[in-house]
Amino acid sequence: MADKLALMNMTGAVQPRPPRVAIVIEWLTLLGGAEMVLREMLQVFPEADLFALLDTLPEPSREALGLTGRRVTTTWMQHVPNIGRWYRGLLPLMPLAARSHDLRDYDVVISSAYAVAHHVRVAPGAVHLVYCHTPIRYAWELRDRYLEDAGLDRGVRGWLARRLLDWIQRGDARAAQRPHSYAVNSRYVAGRVLRHYGREATVIWPPADIEYFTPGAVREDFYVAASRMVPYKKIPLIAQAFSQHLPQHRLVIIGDGPDMPQVRAAAGPNVQVLGAQPRDILRNYLRRARAFVFAAQEDFGILPVEAQACGTPVLAYGVGGAQETVVDGETGLFFWEQTPEAVAQVVRRSETRSFDPERCRANAERFAVPRFREQLLAWVALHAPGVLTGR
Repeated sequence: MADKLALMNMTGAVQPRPPRVAIVIEWLTLLGGAEMVLREMLQVFPEADLFALLDTLPEPSREALGLTGRRVTTTWMQHVPNIGRWYRGLLPLMPLAARSHDLRDYDVVISSAYAVAHHVRVAPGAVHLVYCHTPIRYAWELRDRYLEDAGLDRGVRGWLARRLLDWIQRGDARAAQRPHSYAVNSRYVAGRVLRHYGREATVIWPPADIEYFTPGAVREDFYVAASRMVPYKKIPLIAQAFSQHLPQHRLVIIGDGPDMPQVRAAAGPNVQVLGAQPRDILRNYLRRARAFVFAAQEDFGILPVEAQACGTPVLAYGVGGAQETVVDGETGLFFWEQTPEAVAQVVRRSETRSFDPERCRANAERFAVPRFREQLLAWVALHAPGVLTGR
Protein backbone atom coordinates (compact mmCIF):
# COMPACT_ATOMS: atom_id res chain seq x y z
CA MET A 1 0.00 0.00 0.00
CA ALA A 2 3.03 2.31 0.39
CA ASP A 3 2.90 3.52 -3.21
CA LYS A 4 -0.70 4.64 -2.69
CA LEU A 5 0.17 6.60 0.45
CA ALA A 6 2.62 8.96 -1.20
CA LEU A 7 2.44 12.02 -3.43
CA MET A 8 5.06 13.79 -5.56
CA ASN A 9 5.79 17.43 -4.75
CA MET A 10 7.11 20.00 -7.22
CA THR A 11 10.74 18.88 -6.75
CA GLY A 12 9.94 15.23 -7.33
CA ALA A 13 10.41 14.23 -3.69
CA VAL A 14 8.06 11.59 -2.36
CA GLN A 15 5.80 13.04 0.30
CA PRO A 16 3.71 10.76 2.51
CA ARG A 17 0.02 11.56 2.77
CA PRO A 18 -2.70 10.23 5.00
CA PRO A 19 -4.62 7.37 3.44
CA ARG A 20 -8.16 7.85 2.22
CA VAL A 21 -10.48 6.07 4.62
CA ALA A 22 -14.02 4.81 3.93
CA ILE A 23 -16.42 3.59 6.59
CA VAL A 24 -19.15 1.23 5.39
CA ILE A 25 -22.31 0.35 7.32
CA GLU A 26 -25.42 -1.60 6.38
CA TRP A 27 -28.14 1.04 6.72
CA LEU A 28 -29.12 4.19 8.58
CA THR A 29 -32.74 3.83 9.67
CA LEU A 30 -32.90 3.91 13.48
CA LEU A 31 -30.65 5.08 16.26
CA GLY A 32 -29.21 2.06 18.09
CA GLY A 33 -26.00 0.59 19.45
CA ALA A 34 -24.35 0.02 16.07
CA GLU A 35 -25.07 3.63 15.13
CA MET A 36 -23.42 4.88 18.32
CA VAL A 37 -20.34 2.84 17.39
CA LEU A 38 -20.42 4.59 14.02
CA ARG A 39 -20.49 7.96 15.75
CA GLU A 40 -17.24 7.18 17.56
CA MET A 41 -15.63 5.74 14.44
CA LEU A 42 -16.27 9.07 12.74
CA GLN A 43 -14.67 10.85 15.69
CA VAL A 44 -11.54 8.74 15.29
CA PHE A 45 -11.54 9.20 11.49
CA PRO A 46 -13.28 12.55 10.90
CA GLU A 47 -12.13 12.76 7.26
CA ALA A 48 -13.53 9.34 6.36
CA ASP A 49 -16.23 9.06 3.72
CA LEU A 50 -19.38 7.23 4.78
CA PHE A 51 -21.18 4.55 2.75
CA ALA A 52 -24.51 2.81 3.47
CA LEU A 53 -26.98 0.65 1.57
CA LEU A 54 -29.72 3.16 2.39
CA ASP A 55 -30.25 6.18 4.59
CA THR A 56 -33.66 7.17 5.99
CA LEU A 57 -32.45 8.49 9.33
CA PRO A 58 -34.54 11.40 10.68
CA GLU A 59 -32.79 14.67 11.42
CA PRO A 60 -32.79 14.43 15.25
CA SER A 61 -30.99 11.10 15.01
CA ARG A 62 -28.59 12.50 12.40
CA GLU A 63 -27.71 15.28 14.79
CA ALA A 64 -27.11 12.81 17.63
CA LEU A 65 -24.68 10.89 15.40
CA GLY A 66 -22.91 14.00 14.13
CA LEU A 67 -24.18 13.36 10.60
CA THR A 68 -25.85 16.72 10.02
CA GLY A 69 -24.40 18.05 6.77
CA ARG A 70 -22.29 14.94 6.20
CA ARG A 71 -22.69 13.21 2.85
CA VAL A 72 -23.70 9.54 2.94
CA THR A 73 -23.15 7.59 -0.29
CA THR A 74 -25.95 5.06 -0.73
CA THR A 75 -26.82 2.32 -3.25
CA TRP A 76 -29.70 1.62 -5.60
CA MET A 77 -31.73 0.52 -2.57
CA GLN A 78 -32.12 4.17 -1.61
CA HIS A 79 -34.36 4.71 -4.65
CA VAL A 80 -36.80 1.86 -3.97
CA PRO A 81 -40.19 3.36 -2.99
CA ASN A 82 -40.93 3.14 0.76
CA ILE A 83 -37.67 1.27 1.29
CA GLY A 84 -37.49 2.30 4.94
CA ARG A 85 -40.52 0.12 5.73
CA TRP A 86 -39.51 -3.16 4.16
CA TYR A 87 -35.79 -3.11 3.36
CA ARG A 88 -35.20 -6.24 5.47
CA GLY A 89 -37.23 -8.18 2.93
CA LEU A 90 -34.47 -7.53 0.40
CA LEU A 91 -31.90 -9.43 2.43
CA PRO A 92 -30.96 -11.84 -0.42
CA LEU A 93 -30.07 -8.84 -2.62
CA MET A 94 -28.12 -6.94 0.00
CA PRO A 95 -24.72 -8.54 -0.71
CA LEU A 96 -25.06 -7.38 -4.32
CA ALA A 97 -25.96 -3.90 -3.11
CA ALA A 98 -22.93 -3.85 -0.81
CA ARG A 99 -20.64 -4.89 -3.66
CA SER A 100 -22.01 -2.05 -5.79
CA HIS A 101 -20.23 0.53 -3.63
CA ASP A 102 -17.36 2.11 -5.57
CA LEU A 103 -14.40 2.02 -3.17
CA ARG A 104 -11.58 2.04 -5.72
CA ASP A 105 -10.11 5.32 -4.45
CA TYR A 106 -9.78 4.27 -0.81
CA ASP A 107 -6.68 2.94 0.91
CA VAL A 108 -8.40 1.75 4.09
CA VAL A 109 -11.98 0.49 4.28
CA ILE A 110 -13.58 -0.14 7.68
CA SER A 111 -16.82 -2.11 7.57
CA SER A 112 -19.10 -1.87 10.59
CA ALA A 113 -21.03 -5.06 9.96
CA TYR A 114 -23.87 -7.10 11.35
CA ALA A 115 -25.30 -8.21 8.02
CA VAL A 116 -23.54 -7.56 4.71
CA ALA A 117 -21.13 -4.61 5.02
CA HIS A 118 -18.15 -6.98 4.87
CA HIS A 119 -19.22 -8.03 1.35
CA VAL A 120 -17.82 -4.82 -0.18
CA ARG A 121 -15.04 -5.00 -2.75
CA VAL A 122 -11.92 -2.93 -2.14
CA ALA A 123 -9.10 -1.86 -4.45
CA PRO A 124 -6.02 -4.07 -4.94
CA GLY A 125 -3.53 -3.17 -2.23
CA ALA A 126 -6.16 -1.54 0.00
CA VAL A 127 -6.71 -2.74 3.56
CA HIS A 128 -10.19 -3.96 4.49
CA LEU A 129 -10.95 -4.19 8.22
CA VAL A 130 -14.24 -5.41 9.68
CA TYR A 131 -15.67 -4.40 13.03
CA CYS A 132 -18.20 -7.19 13.39
CA HIS A 133 -21.22 -6.75 15.65
CA THR A 134 -22.25 -10.32 14.77
CA PRO A 135 -22.28 -12.72 11.83
CA ILE A 136 -25.67 -12.19 10.22
CA ARG A 137 -28.25 -13.53 12.67
CA TYR A 138 -30.81 -14.53 10.03
CA ALA A 139 -28.44 -17.07 8.50
CA TRP A 140 -26.54 -18.45 11.48
CA GLU A 141 -27.36 -19.21 15.10
CA LEU A 142 -30.74 -17.50 15.36
CA ARG A 143 -32.10 -18.68 12.02
CA ASP A 144 -34.60 -21.17 13.50
CA ARG A 145 -36.00 -18.48 15.78
CA TYR A 146 -36.40 -16.04 12.92
CA LEU A 147 -38.12 -18.65 10.76
CA GLU A 148 -40.52 -19.48 13.58
CA ASP A 149 -41.28 -15.82 14.25
CA ALA A 150 -41.97 -15.30 10.53
CA GLY A 151 -44.16 -18.39 10.28
CA LEU A 152 -41.68 -20.04 7.93
CA ASP A 153 -40.70 -23.01 10.07
CA ARG A 154 -42.78 -25.66 8.26
CA GLY A 155 -44.18 -26.70 4.91
CA VAL A 156 -43.00 -25.85 1.41
CA ARG A 157 -42.48 -22.18 2.25
CA GLY A 158 -40.36 -23.21 5.23
CA TRP A 159 -38.26 -25.55 3.05
CA LEU A 160 -37.69 -22.76 0.51
CA ALA A 161 -36.79 -20.30 3.26
CA ARG A 162 -34.21 -22.67 4.70
CA ARG A 163 -32.62 -23.27 1.30
CA LEU A 164 -32.43 -19.50 0.79
CA LEU A 165 -30.76 -19.06 4.18
CA ASP A 166 -28.32 -21.87 3.33
CA TRP A 167 -27.36 -19.95 0.20
CA ILE A 168 -26.97 -16.71 2.15
CA GLN A 169 -24.87 -18.52 4.74
CA ARG A 170 -22.46 -19.92 2.14
CA GLY A 171 -22.03 -16.51 0.51
CA ASP A 172 -21.52 -14.90 3.89
CA ALA A 173 -18.78 -17.36 4.83
CA ARG A 174 -16.99 -16.77 1.51
CA ALA A 175 -17.14 -13.00 1.88
CA ALA A 176 -15.74 -13.28 5.41
CA GLN A 177 -12.45 -14.66 4.08
CA ARG A 178 -11.54 -11.53 2.08
CA PRO A 179 -11.02 -8.83 4.78
CA HIS A 180 -7.56 -8.48 6.28
CA SER A 181 -8.63 -8.45 9.93
CA TYR A 182 -11.66 -8.72 12.20
CA ALA A 183 -12.49 -6.93 15.42
CA VAL A 184 -15.62 -7.79 17.39
CA ASN A 185 -17.73 -6.18 20.08
CA SER A 186 -17.53 -9.00 22.64
CA ARG A 187 -15.88 -12.30 23.48
CA TYR A 188 -19.24 -13.89 22.75
CA VAL A 189 -19.15 -12.66 19.15
CA ALA A 190 -15.47 -13.59 18.84
CA GLY A 191 -16.57 -17.19 19.41
CA ARG A 192 -19.18 -16.89 16.65
CA VAL A 193 -16.68 -15.40 14.19
CA LEU A 194 -14.22 -18.21 14.87
CA ARG A 195 -16.91 -20.88 14.65
CA HIS A 196 -18.64 -19.63 11.48
CA TYR A 197 -15.85 -17.86 9.61
CA GLY A 198 -12.73 -19.57 10.95
CA ARG A 199 -11.30 -16.11 11.73
CA GLU A 200 -9.57 -14.93 14.89
CA ALA A 201 -10.79 -11.52 16.06
CA THR A 202 -9.67 -8.71 18.34
CA VAL A 203 -12.22 -7.84 21.04
CA ILE A 204 -12.96 -4.11 21.25
CA TRP A 205 -15.96 -3.45 23.46
CA PRO A 206 -18.30 -0.79 22.05
CA PRO A 207 -18.33 2.68 23.59
CA ALA A 208 -20.91 3.75 26.14
CA ASP A 209 -21.46 7.46 26.58
CA ILE A 210 -21.01 7.37 30.35
CA GLU A 211 -20.35 11.11 30.38
CA TYR A 212 -23.95 11.58 29.24
CA PHE A 213 -25.62 8.69 31.07
CA THR A 214 -25.00 9.56 34.71
CA PRO A 215 -26.85 9.14 38.00
CA GLY A 216 -28.89 12.12 39.08
CA ALA A 217 -32.50 11.45 40.06
CA VAL A 218 -34.61 10.02 42.85
CA ARG A 219 -35.61 6.39 42.32
CA GLU A 220 -39.27 5.72 41.60
CA ASP A 221 -41.38 2.60 41.68
CA PHE A 222 -41.29 1.50 38.04
CA TYR A 223 -39.17 -0.60 35.69
CA VAL A 224 -37.98 0.33 32.21
CA ALA A 225 -37.23 -1.56 28.99
CA ALA A 226 -35.86 0.10 25.86
CA SER A 227 -34.80 -1.25 22.49
CA ARG A 228 -35.34 -1.38 18.79
CA MET A 229 -38.46 -3.50 18.51
CA VAL A 230 -37.27 -6.40 16.41
CA PRO A 231 -38.07 -10.05 17.21
CA TYR A 232 -34.87 -11.11 18.97
CA LYS A 233 -35.10 -8.19 21.43
CA LYS A 234 -38.18 -9.86 23.01
CA ILE A 235 -39.93 -6.63 24.02
CA PRO A 236 -43.44 -8.15 23.65
CA LEU A 237 -42.33 -10.86 26.08
CA ILE A 238 -41.39 -8.24 28.69
CA ALA A 239 -44.70 -6.45 28.22
CA GLN A 240 -46.53 -9.75 28.65
CA ALA A 241 -44.58 -10.55 31.83
CA PHE A 242 -45.73 -7.34 33.50
CA SER A 243 -49.28 -7.41 32.13
CA GLN A 244 -50.03 -11.02 33.07
CA HIS A 245 -47.75 -11.83 35.99
CA LEU A 246 -46.89 -8.46 37.59
CA PRO A 247 -50.09 -6.41 37.33
CA GLN A 248 -49.16 -4.35 40.40
CA HIS A 249 -45.79 -3.37 38.91
CA ARG A 250 -45.38 -0.49 36.49
CA LEU A 251 -43.31 -0.87 33.30
CA VAL A 252 -42.26 1.86 30.86
CA ILE A 253 -41.21 0.76 27.35
CA ILE A 254 -39.17 3.04 25.07
CA GLY A 255 -38.41 2.32 21.41
CA ASP A 256 -39.94 1.60 18.03
CA GLY A 257 -39.71 -0.92 15.24
CA PRO A 258 -41.55 -3.74 13.46
CA ASP A 259 -42.67 -5.42 16.70
CA MET A 260 -44.54 -2.34 17.95
CA PRO A 261 -48.02 -3.82 17.19
CA GLN A 262 -47.16 -6.93 19.25
CA VAL A 263 -45.83 -4.78 22.07
CA ARG A 264 -48.99 -2.68 22.21
CA ALA A 265 -51.15 -5.80 22.07
CA ALA A 266 -49.28 -7.31 25.03
CA ALA A 267 -49.30 -4.12 27.11
CA GLY A 268 -51.82 -4.04 29.93
CA PRO A 269 -52.90 -1.00 31.98
CA ASN A 270 -49.68 -1.14 34.01
CA VAL A 271 -47.45 -0.98 30.89
CA GLN A 272 -46.76 2.41 29.31
CA VAL A 273 -45.46 2.30 25.72
CA LEU A 274 -43.79 5.60 24.84
CA GLY A 275 -42.43 4.76 21.40
CA ALA A 276 -39.16 6.26 20.18
CA GLN A 277 -37.82 9.00 22.46
CA PRO A 278 -34.82 11.34 22.37
CA ARG A 279 -31.78 10.52 24.45
CA ASP A 280 -32.61 12.95 27.23
CA ILE A 281 -35.96 11.26 27.84
CA LEU A 282 -34.33 7.81 27.81
CA ARG A 283 -31.71 9.01 30.30
CA ASN A 284 -34.39 10.49 32.54
CA TYR A 285 -36.23 7.17 32.77
CA LEU A 286 -33.03 5.16 33.26
CA ARG A 287 -32.05 7.42 36.15
CA ARG A 288 -35.39 7.03 37.93
CA ALA A 289 -36.22 3.35 37.33
CA ARG A 290 -35.84 0.60 39.92
CA ALA A 291 -34.19 -1.60 37.27
CA PHE A 292 -33.69 -1.99 33.55
CA VAL A 293 -35.20 -5.18 32.06
CA PHE A 294 -33.34 -6.80 29.16
CA ALA A 295 -34.54 -10.06 27.61
CA ALA A 296 -32.48 -10.27 24.39
CA GLN A 297 -29.77 -12.77 23.58
CA GLU A 298 -27.58 -9.87 22.64
CA ASP A 299 -24.16 -9.77 21.01
CA PHE A 300 -23.07 -7.02 23.41
CA GLY A 301 -25.93 -4.71 24.38
CA ILE A 302 -25.12 -1.05 24.97
CA LEU A 303 -28.32 -0.17 26.83
CA PRO A 304 -27.52 -2.33 29.88
CA VAL A 305 -24.24 -0.42 30.16
CA GLU A 306 -26.01 2.93 29.85
CA ALA A 307 -28.47 1.87 32.54
CA GLN A 308 -25.64 0.93 34.91
CA ALA A 309 -23.92 4.24 34.12
CA CYS A 310 -27.07 5.84 35.54
CA GLY A 311 -26.64 3.74 38.70
CA THR A 312 -29.50 1.43 37.69
CA PRO A 313 -29.25 -2.37 38.07
CA VAL A 314 -30.03 -4.61 35.09
CA LEU A 315 -32.26 -7.68 35.04
CA ALA A 316 -30.88 -9.51 32.01
CA TYR A 317 -31.21 -12.76 30.12
CA GLY A 318 -27.88 -14.29 31.10
CA VAL A 319 -26.73 -15.45 27.66
CA GLY A 320 -24.50 -13.50 25.28
CA GLY A 321 -23.03 -10.08 25.83
CA ALA A 322 -24.79 -9.57 29.17
CA GLN A 323 -22.24 -11.96 30.65
CA GLU A 324 -19.58 -9.31 29.89
CA THR A 325 -21.51 -6.19 30.90
CA VAL A 326 -23.52 -7.17 34.00
CA VAL A 327 -22.08 -8.58 37.24
CA ASP A 328 -24.69 -11.07 38.40
CA GLY A 329 -25.68 -10.40 42.01
CA GLU A 330 -23.82 -7.06 42.16
CA THR A 331 -24.96 -4.79 39.31
CA GLY A 332 -28.01 -6.82 38.39
CA LEU A 333 -29.46 -10.30 38.16
CA PHE A 334 -29.61 -12.89 35.40
CA PHE A 335 -32.56 -15.01 34.37
CA TRP A 336 -32.14 -18.08 32.21
CA GLU A 337 -35.25 -18.55 30.09
CA GLN A 338 -36.82 -16.15 27.61
CA THR A 339 -40.31 -16.51 29.03
CA PRO A 340 -42.72 -14.09 30.72
CA GLU A 341 -42.60 -16.29 33.82
CA ALA A 342 -38.80 -16.03 34.07
CA VAL A 343 -38.94 -12.25 33.69
CA ALA A 344 -41.60 -11.98 36.40
CA GLN A 345 -39.55 -14.20 38.69
CA VAL A 346 -36.38 -12.14 38.36
CA VAL A 347 -38.31 -8.92 39.00
CA ARG A 348 -39.68 -10.37 42.24
CA ARG A 349 -36.24 -11.67 43.18
CA SER A 350 -34.70 -8.23 42.58
CA GLU A 351 -37.04 -6.72 45.13
CA THR A 352 -35.43 -8.83 47.85
CA ARG A 353 -31.95 -7.51 46.95
CA SER A 354 -30.11 -4.23 47.40
CA PHE A 355 -27.93 -2.84 44.58
CA ASP A 356 -25.28 -0.17 45.04
CA PRO A 357 -25.64 2.60 42.41
CA GLU A 358 -21.95 3.43 42.74
CA ARG A 359 -21.00 -0.18 41.99
CA CYS A 360 -23.26 -0.12 38.92
CA ARG A 361 -21.64 3.11 37.78
CA ALA A 362 -18.10 1.78 38.32
CA ASN A 363 -18.86 -1.31 36.24
CA ALA A 364 -20.12 0.86 33.36
CA GLU A 365 -16.93 2.91 33.39
CA ARG A 366 -15.08 -0.06 31.88
CA PHE A 367 -16.80 0.79 28.59
CA ALA A 368 -15.92 4.49 28.35
CA VAL A 369 -15.60 6.23 24.97
CA PRO A 370 -11.84 7.07 25.23
CA ARG A 371 -11.00 3.39 25.73
CA PHE A 372 -12.93 2.46 22.59
CA ARG A 373 -11.28 5.18 20.49
CA GLU A 374 -7.79 4.21 21.61
CA GLN A 375 -8.32 0.51 20.94
CA LEU A 376 -9.99 1.13 17.57
CA LEU A 377 -7.14 3.35 16.39
CA ALA A 378 -4.52 0.87 17.62
CA TRP A 379 -6.22 -1.98 15.75
CA VAL A 380 -6.50 -0.03 12.51
CA ALA A 381 -2.93 1.30 12.79
CA LEU A 382 -1.61 -2.23 13.30
CA HIS A 383 -2.89 -3.26 9.88
CA ALA A 384 -2.65 0.10 8.10
CA PRO A 385 0.21 2.08 9.70
CA GLY A 386 -0.41 4.96 7.30
CA VAL A 387 -3.47 6.03 9.33
CA LEU A 388 -1.06 7.57 11.82
CA THR A 389 0.36 9.90 9.18
CA GLY A 390 -0.29 13.46 10.18
CA ARG A 391 -1.47 12.60 13.72
